[in-house]
Amino acid sequence: MDAPFLPFLPFTRPSIDEETIAAVADVLRSGWITTGPRCRELEAALAARYGGRPVRLANSATAALEIALRIAGIGPGDEVITTPLSWVATANVILEVGATPVFVDVDPATRNIDLDLAAAAVTPRTRALLPVDLAGVPADRDRIQALAAQHGLRVIEDAAQSMGAHWRGREIGSFGDLVSFSFHANKNMTSIEGGCLVLNDEAEARLFEKLRLQGVTRHADGGMDVDVLGGKCNLTDVAAAVGLGQLRQVDAFNARRRRLAQRYFECFPPTLGFELPPADFEQSNWHMFQPLLPRGTDRGRFIEAMRAEGIGVGVHYPALHLFTLYRARGHFDGQFPHAEDIGRRTVTLPLFAAMNDADVERVCAAVARVMQEGGA
Repeated sequence: MDAPFLPFLPFTRPSIDEETIAAVADVLRSGWITTGPRCRELEAALAARYGGRPVRLANSATAALEIALRIAGIGPGDEVITTPLSWVATANVILEVGATPVFVDVDPATRNIDLDLAAAAVTPRTRALLPVDLAGVPADRDRIQALAAQHGLRVIEDAAQSMGAHWRGREIGSFGDLVSFSFHANKNMTSIEGGCLVLNDEAEARLFEKLRLQGVTRHADGGMDVDVLGGKCNLTDVAAAVGLGQLRQVDAFNARRRRLAQRYFECFPPTLGFELPPADFEQSNWHMFQPLLPRGTDRGRFIEAMRAEGIGVGVHYPALHLFTLYRARGHFDGQFPHAEDIGRRTVTLPLFAAMNDADVERVCAAVARVMQEGGA
């Protein structure tokens, strides 16, 4: 008897319900499809979630991070300490404002920035820390805030992957300095594309509004003024309608992700030599499930063999200081050994809210077959 057909299982897929689809249709019918009432509603809902802190939307978390740096006054001659184990946007935005990214290696246990190395990297030109929560595992907020306070630094949190994650009982975004979240299509909560920045006060929020839309301030009499150099990175009401639908469900999505991650730990073949991700079931939102391949494994062959099994595998992320752009700035192989080792061995296995336990079991069985049959 032929084996039953199993559909391709991607490493991620958003869950968009019919209520959200209907809300998008309502926006399209309204005639107001760019930034408008749905964006204001989503900003207000996020602000309420974060204890009344002002929140402003942008068309990407990358844009929100760049604006955060500008609000913090970061520019030419300044240094910003960050991690090389992230999506390249984390460092690119520092270059965009004319500052210098100063990389330090990661802690191999958490895969987040090593804060001992960060403390040692502070110089008189250091103006900010830009930590990243890799895969939704929070970097140590207590130590970050203490280091920033010791040296008078701003903290711009790249919490792109952390929607719904917590640090010691407090939700990421409800405290801290400037906090950026992503609502990209592969995130725990999506607005298709988009992101937001959680700010400290209304003065910062007003500056954000100007920086995201050409520096414009509009007056009640119909006039306007421009007093800062802004860009064009506002979100649309179409995207915000999706975000509102997702925000209603994100806690349930995250609870499901947590259960799926637990099933991975229960099922993952222990004899194959993989290093599993940090088993943080209290604080992480389980944005991704990322084991490290055994050393010597051909990652390309592994990905190809898993695809032949009907299972998608991603890579998040290569160590970014080894990209040509950053090598040209003096970075080199061996500079950050933990980040480089993780970046070369990491694979992202399927994890999204619509999966069931049987999907996890299928992935684990496929991993075992691929490795035992020499497919990698």
